[in-house]
Amino acid sequence: MATVRPFRGLRPRPEYALRVAARPYDVLNSDEARKEASGNPFSFLHIGKSEIDLPFGADPYSDQVYQKAKENLAKLVQDGVLIQDEKRVFYLYAQHMGNHVQTGIVGCVSVEEYKRGIIKKHELTRPDKELDRTKHILVTGAQTGPILMAYRSEQGITKTTDAVAQTTPTYDFHANDGIRHQLWLISDESQIRSLEDSFRKVPFLYIADGHHRSAATARATEECIRATKQHRGDEEYNFFLAVMFPHDQLQILEYNRLVKDLNGQSLEDFMKSARTRFVVEQSPEPVKPVKKSTFGMYVDGSWYLLKPKQLAEAGNPIERLDVSVLQRELLQPILGIDDQRTNKRIDFVGGIRGLTELERRVNRGEMAVAFSLCPTSIDELFAIADAGEIMPPKSTWFEPKLRDGVVVHLIE
Repeated sequence: MATVRPFRGLRPRPEYALRVAARPYDVLNSDEARKEASGNPFSFLHIGKSEIDLPFGADPYSDQVYQKAKENLAKLVQDGVLIQDEKRVFYLYAQHMGNHVQTGIVGCVSVEEYKRGIIKKHELTRPDKELDRTKHILVTGAQTGPILMAYRSEQGITKTTDAVAQTTPTYDFHANDGIRHQLWLISDESQIRSLEDSFRKVPFLYIADGHHRSAATARATEECIRATKQHRGDEEYNFFLAVMFPHDQLQILEYNRLVKDLNGQSLEDFMKSARTRFVVEQSPEPVKPVKKSTFGMYVDGSWYLLKPKQLAEAGNPIERLDVSVLQRELLQPILGIDDQRTNKRIDFVGGIRGLTELERRVNRGEMAVAFSLCPTSIDELFAIADAGEIMPPKSTWFEPKLRDGVVVHLIE
């Protein structure tokens, strides 16, 4: 059973919501963040990427950066831009991207349940990125960006969220990327109890996006426990900020691949090798696969549809993923990509950037060949997490992204 509890969120006053809410810290580099926050002193990038307020070239992992984040957060509170709700509430967060709508509950989940596997993960994390967010949490005293989670749809939760969504939202704004964001406060005691009870019927929560934030929160909790003389277990630092969506609402886009060279082969030899393992059909249009185990390939100015001639029966859910099939049948044996995590000859492009980005990078000679894939499904993600396995790198791209600064969880 999953424990999901309300909290006293720190959030922007409605009139500041559009200017505060910012893209996640980890989808922008320092230069991009500096440009995006330019002229907007309220942007949450001043907290999530606070090196933008230090001299150019500042080490983004220096103590000075974390102190600056703390100062910037305190200033937004002092100036009345951010306010903290007086009582514990849940929040309903809806995102609209074209015709796609997803509506999730913002609440706090248990670090202990994360450690016990009730909150399931499917990605490896890098220690340096964990340490960065751990320091950020401990110095600011806040979890400033939510973790995107999924759960198998539950009728009681849906009934409550549908009722809340019929009321007027506290926030309703379109971000500069065109995505609409809405937020409601759920302060009615009966609705809060209903959500708590309904989540107890949910056996597991699944981290969809935010593995480093989750791991960092667990590390920060351990630090807080060591620093607390009379640890009880119900302190705010024992819980972390999440937005939980039903599985049938989340949208996963494909994660495409590019390779810098043809592994020493001529184009003719490469195509001959590909045809030993795939049916290769030239396409007059860019290939965006819609069927599992089919792939698009762009090379030398042309698109091709690839269909494996044979697929070995795979019992492991990882081996059935399209990213695994492509690796096993082409990237490793033909192009020599031994390990996608470490090999410098391969790069990845999220589906949100479209097939034109693949064409652009091949056409200008930066890459030799590109591959488009069918998206990983949420059921495949659940199956791998349930098996206690780890996804291959760059297997899922969730869109739309949650905005940082919509609601903050204070751990003190």
